[in-house]
Amino acid sequence: MEANTIIGTVNKKGQKIVEPEYLFFEAPRQQYFMTGSEVVREAIRRASVDISVAYPITPQSEAAAMVGDLYVEGYVGDYFRGESEFAVMSQCAGASFGGARVFTTTSGPGTLRAYENFPMWAGSRLPILINVMVRGINSPLNIQPDTLELGMILDTGMLIWHAETAQELLDYLLKGYIVAEEPDVHLPIAIVIDGFFVSHTKDMVMIPSADLALPPYNPYRSPVPCMDMEVPPVRMMRDPFVMKSNYISYATHASWQQEIRAAIERSRKHTIRLIGGLIEEENGDAEILIVSSGTAVAQGREAIRLLAEEGIRVGIVKIKTLRPFPHEEIRQATKNAKLIFVPEFNVVGWMAREIKAVIPDNHRVIDGPHVAGGMTLPPEVIVEEIKKVLAGKKEVVRG
Repeated sequence: MEANTIIGTVNKKGQKIVEPEYLFFEAPRQQYFMTGSEVVREAIRRASVDISVAYPITPQSEAAAMVGDLYVEGYVGDYFRGESEFAVMSQCAGASFGGARVFTTTSGPGTLRAYENFPMWAGSRLPILINVMVRGINSPLNIQPDTLELGMILDTGMLIWHAETAQELLDYLLKGYIVAEEPDVHLPIAIVIDGFFVSHTKDMVMIPSADLALPPYNPYRSPVPCMDMEVPPVRMMRDPFVMKSNYISYATHASWQQEIRAAIERSRKHTIRLIGGLIEEENGDAEILIVSSGTAVAQGREAIRLLAEEGIRVGIVKIKTLRPFPHEEIRQATKNAKLIFVPEFNVVGWMAREIKAVIPDNHRVIDGPHVAGGMTLPPEVIVEEIKKVLAGKKEVVRG
């Protein structure tokens, strides 16, 4: 069924099915004061989700439970608890193979327990949307915010968008389905937030009416046949290639892995159209830049204000999508910068590595400051790091 044949019709909950662009950009919105978990509930209420599978792990448990409420109210077609995070992601795959629009959530150790499924989702071209509320995964155990797990899922083949605020969380959840389900993309997408900082704090959020909903997923727009075991490109293989010929296995995987990465890049045009670009800039012409994603950006903005009071001009580049990674946008945004600071909520500095890999003269990148294990990242820590580095580099940076 073509999507435009159902625009203007009403679903079983009485919601009017509208064009995605209308819901995103034109529909009247009302302001609410909500936690990130409550925002997840409101996004899924409007997302025409067929099935959601849940498993409890902090901090995503609350959002998963609220999606269960939506099932009881009739906004979600089916909902159940998996036996484990690995089972949840496998069950999500089964539902998506069958042509359903799927939603699930995970956090921290749950993400790692489920990990094997993520590249399988991508290789199978399953447009599942997962909300990852990142938290610590290290030992000694803690449940506090940390983005280490986000660095670990970068190369699974999923699209990855990192929301800074509850408003972005709402918009990314809805818009993510539309980009992920485009026939020339058709990949899973992770909408990531920093656990607790976004999931459990309240923020002002502009939300369209609950009487409106996205068009349902149309599996007949999939670029690969549903459940076809024989016709390449395949979603499932009755006889794995490796059992027949190493050469066939090599040729298949070499081409298919490239196709997954190409599909990530093809998502750029859809993503830019819906979320207004892959990066945002403030004081982009400054010789000192802060570049990061998620709530580290919010802390960076306050650091900019504090430094401006001391006459030090600093700019910020906010990275909205990690996959596709905004290679060219970052190269352009940092071309005049002499120092590039990358604050992160983890000890390993995966964001700094990503940036160093795509810009010339990457000795300009200062890897940090870092906090981990649930520490907040006070803007004063960013200010201190910048002033410490500047103290030794006055000859190359004005201010």
